[in-house]
Amino acid sequence: MKNGMSVRKFLTQNPNASTKAVVKATGALAKTVGTMRWILRKEGIDCVPARRERKAKRVIDLTIAGSPLRPKIRMAPADRPEFGTSNVDLVNQPPHYTTGGIETIDFIEAKNLNYNLGNVVKYITRADHKGNRLQDLQKAKWYLEREILSAHI
Repeated sequence: MKNGMSVRKFLTQNPNASTKAVVKATGALAKTVGTMRWILRKEGIDCVPARRERKAKRVIDLTIAGSPLRPKIRMAPADRPEFGTSNVDLVNQPPHYTTGGIETIDFIEAKNLNYNLGNVVKYITRADHKGNRLQDLQKAKWYLEREILSAHI
């Protein structure tokens, strides 16, 4: 456990070091660093890495022109509802459809979009919020291609 001891020593001397820095300095695996952090926390030694400064959050500006809803909404991504909160209604107002301050279905209805185009909007708007971004974008593409084919007929 040579790496384990050097990781322990490094973490006790540099408690706020990032996992990447510990791996580079000791040659240990990241998994070993995580395990050693856990052991040290159990022993009452605080060795949590310092958090990086995050970039300023992007603000989303959504305007629906010609819609009875017509909101001008400015909502930072940090203000969006998240999964796991106790007051989230996953049936009537799931957070992956209410991002940006308007429900996706309200937008689809305001624009009188048909089934295919409505699904395109649905899958694109939820792509970054539901879990599998690539799959949602592929589904949106599938519905858009279907709509394009029906427009040619």
